[in-house]
Amino acid sequence: MSPEERELLNRSVSLAEDNNRILHSMRRSQRYTSIMRAVYWILIIGSAVGAYYYIQPYIDQLMGVYSGAKSDLDNFNQAIQGFKK
Repeated sequence: MSPEERELLNRSVSLAEDNNRILHSMRRSQRYTSIMRAVYWILIIGSAVGAYYYIQPYIDQLMGVYSGAKSDLDNFNQAIQGFKK
C-alpha cells in the first residue's frame, strides 16, 4: 500500500469516526426530545384533569343554582299563565 493510499484510508477512517460521533449525538438528542415531548403532554393533560377535578364541585354547585333558578322561572311563568285564564 502506497503512502498516499494509506493517508486516504486514514482520512476515511477519521471521517467515519467523526460521522459516527455526530450520528450518536443526533440520536441522543432525538431521544431526549421525544422524552421531553411526552413529559410536556403528560403535564398538560394531567393539569387539565386536575383542574377539572378541583373545579368540579363549583361547577356542580353552579348547575344546581341554574336548575333552581330555571324551576323558579318555570313556576313563575305557570303562575302568570294561571292569572291570565
